[in-house]
Amino acid sequence: MAEGDLVNAAAEPFIPDHVTQAIRTLIEWAGDNPDREGLIDTPRRVAKAWREYCAGYGDDPAHHLSRVFEEVGGYDEIVLLRDIPFQSHCEHHMAPITGRAHIAYLPKDHVVGISKLARVLHGYARRLQVQERLTAEVADCIWTHLKPRGVAVVIEATHGCMTSRGVRTPGVLMTTSRMMGVFRDDERSRKEVLALMGKG
Repeated sequence: MAEGDLVNAAAEPFIPDHVTQAIRTLIEWAGDNPDREGLIDTPRRVAKAWREYCAGYGDDPAHHLSRVFEEVGGYDEIVLLRDIPFQSHCEHHMAPITGRAHIAYLPKDHVVGISKLARVLHGYARRLQVQERLTAEVADCIWTHLKPRGVAVVIEATHGCMTSRGVRTPGVLMTTSRMMGVFRDDERSRKEVLALMGKG
């Protein structure tokens, strides 16, 4: 075995037999043959994919907010990260949720690296979700661990459980928001942050 093969073998995740068997059962139930050439490796591929889709269960989103910066030159205005793409899966049908998030906060005396806001989002999105809870979890995490003057999170997404099954209505965008601190209590601040998000 070549050295490269050893590395690849070491990177392979352990997948219990009962997981691949469950996927084989689903393929059979759907009406296909899990032993045909195109599907022989599908149960293992699906299991590996779902391990990746649900990687958020092994992530503590709050950890990404543990390192902050206080030397910001007196900056005390809104910090906004717009149009963060994300993917999740609906906890009701395990269908894809695909969308974009806008995350803003009004710092009090410190800021966090901007990539950390996206990491918080992905930490929660890579779990079985509903959009409403995802929105609340992201906002609550930032509010609790950064202790800013305000937090605003707006998420827009399409849901596979609606576009490809059931009512089968493509092109529908669901929007959820959570405002905390000054963005909830002060109408002027709320309008400002929504305008910066392009939602004014």
